[in-house]
Amino acid sequence: MRTETVQREAAALDDTLLSRRRMVEAAALVARFIGMVVTPLYGLGDSGIGPTTVDPVLTAACMSGTAVMAAASVLSVLGLRRPGSRWYTRLSVLQVVLDTLALVLFVTFSERYTSQPTWPLLSLSIAIAAIRHQLPGALAIWAITSASLLAMPLDPGELPGATCLNIMIAVITGAQASAFQRQLTMLQQVRRELQHQASHDNLTGLPNRARLADCAEQWTSRRLAVLLLDLNGFKQVNDGHGHAAGDALLHRVAQRLTAVIGPDDVAGRLGGDEFMVLLPDAGAQAAAEVGERIREAVARPVPISDGREVTVGVSIGVALRPAGGRADLDMLTAEADAAMYREKHAGRAA
Repeated sequence: MRTETVQREAAALDDTLLSRRRMVEAAALVARFIGMVVTPLYGLGDSGIGPTTVDPVLTAACMSGTAVMAAASVLSVLGLRRPGSRWYTRLSVLQVVLDTLALVLFVTFSERYTSQPTWPLLSLSIAIAAIRHQLPGALAIWAITSASLLAMPLDPGELPGATCLNIMIAVITGAQASAFQRQLTMLQQVRRELQHQASHDNLTGLPNRARLADCAEQWTSRRLAVLLLDLNGFKQVNDGHGHAAGDALLHRVAQRLTAVIGPDDVAGRLGGDEFMVLLPDAGAQAAAEVGERIREAVARPVPISDGREVTVGVSIGVALRPAGGRADLDMLTAEADAAMYREKHAGRAA
């Protein structure tokens, strides 16, 4: 359960990146659709788009380029449907390669078999690489397209101009895309930090009351055990050794709590010296066993400054909800609080 929760949080925090990826894939599909319509018409000698007389080799190159664009579109559909896949980056690289191949095929044979200058279209593949893979991608595709220009029957005077134009496009678009990616990464980091601050205790790093309530909502109608903890002797430590020692004690107790609970359980801090542990699918026996482990862990001496040690105890109140029960966390907390109060005062009376 904890792993699933982390995955859901990560997905929620990265929704801006996922949205951008979907937009990129949607734009790629639209652009390729236009290309898959125009390119065959050009290769077939449509009077409004391509030359009136077309060499069969050019027609074959146009049809091959269209097939390559269709293959790239299949990858775009996969990326659009699963933008968070671990394979997304590799599929994106493959799309850039296929898009570049389609454009190089078209431009190479168009320059060879027609009088129309089509080499400026190579800048499209550079822009595509910049959008997907920032400056490194743009420069890599610039190098590939520049090499392809050497194989084309361009005027000697055109080659330097074409190469310079494409490098300028690569630098401008790649730098802009890299800057945007850095900004997006910083925003994601800030969102993660804000999300963590809103859902976790600043001192111990444990989930706070709001986060515990969110977890409990995910287990509605499931069996649930709630353990409410209150440290015995914390006030004396705080008063006798200072607030820094009290903070160190709380931090160490938080570490010990997380060490003794299961991977699906959640420990949190409510405030002061009060903690809560949620045990999904746990009954009375499992709750009692966890409670004993907590008592043993908390009772161990805690080192503070100057090599000194302090020792505290813990009072634990338990509330149980059977499977299908309707008690929410507030009701279970009130029940556990009453049980904890009885235990604390029984200990004082003894």
